[in-house]
Amino acid sequence: MSAESTPESGIPGSTGTRGPRRRAKGRRRKPRDQRKGLLIMAWTAAGIVVLGGTGAGYLYFKLNGNIKSVDIDQALGTDRPEKVDNGSENILVLGSDTRAGSNKKLGGGADDGSARSDTAMIVHVYEGHKKASVVSIPRDTLVDRPKCTDTNGDTHDAASGVMFNEAYSTGGAACTVKTVESLTGIRMDHYLEVDFSGFQKLIDELGGVEVTTTKDINDPDSHLDLKAGPHQLTGKQALGLVRTRHGVGDGSDLGRIQLQQAFIKALINQVKDIDLFGNPKRLYDLANTATNAVTTDSDLGTVNSLMSFANGLKGISAKNMTMVTMPVQYDPADPNRVIIAEAKAKQVWTALKNDKPIPKSATKGTATGDAKGVVTAS
Repeated sequence: MSAESTPESGIPGSTGTRGPRRRAKGRRRKPRDQRKGLLIMAWTAAGIVVLGGTGAGYLYFKLNGNIKSVDIDQALGTDRPEKVDNGSENILVLGSDTRAGSNKKLGGGADDGSARSDTAMIVHVYEGHKKASVVSIPRDTLVDRPKCTDTNGDTHDAASGVMFNEAYSTGGAACTVKTVESLTGIRMDHYLEVDFSGFQKLIDELGGVEVTTTKDINDPDSHLDLKAGPHQLTGKQALGLVRTRHGVGDGSDLGRIQLQQAFIKALINQVKDIDLFGNPKRLYDLANTATNAVTTDSDLGTVNSLMSFANGLKGISAKNMTMVTMPVQYDPADPNRVIIAEAKAKQVWTALKNDKPIPKSATKGTATGDAKGVVTAS
């Protein structure tokens, strides 16, 4: 998902493990309670929920101080789609690869401290908060980026035929939200960004994530070498997996999106089996990492707000989550880029606006990346 023409950069990491699956350290198998699945990365707020709810004094205020937030509403003003008052919510979730600070050592990309949106997902939570649809936006999609004002007050001119993730590198969160709203006609109620280093650390603190690969995945660029079979991925391996593109499918960003979606479902399934309440230190470590890893819109910029937000997502499990890729086709002029399949994409946006399921016809016949089923939950 880079605006630059450089090859996809990798994440250094050790090779995967083979053989009998083993449980993550500190995990305890319990009967699966489907109502405890938390949506996407929002489940990371589970630790915040506990500490915030108990009024843990200094710890609470420390976690509150960790959270970074951006005032999207002030930057974008009133020229936005209207809020839909039907009980649903739309959240734009980004994974960013800033090269500043601790992310720099993860390798790849520009070394100037610039940031890019490596992953973008629109999460639509249906009325009643029991089901969700997730629409991934390929970073290599050629779009018309609208004129936008970033959170520093700087205005950026519109641009035509640029890659989607150029919106983030140009104007950060505000310009990305503006671009998404322009493409979809849907107002984003919330914004949640997760950085790479925080993601990696979070997976390690959870004890890894169990997945099964149905094919060998070997991508020298991401230093990822997984043989077909069960694996318990470390944070470094998990990060390599969700970023790899050359080791699966047709080598496009679309194949990587399919891996990301499969990994998220495996992660959500696994979180239900972890006793977050039995180890106060581990709980605090997870909450500390989670609050340091995320940037939110200003409405979610406190522990109490994240607590309320996460509580509202508890009823959603992986089996009640539909995950698709925004309908696209390969660009005839450049197979390394994709263009929006407008008629089919309109079906997706219309369904979400009306709080309806995404019709299967919306994604039938669109480009996929050919990596479906390569990774499954163990």
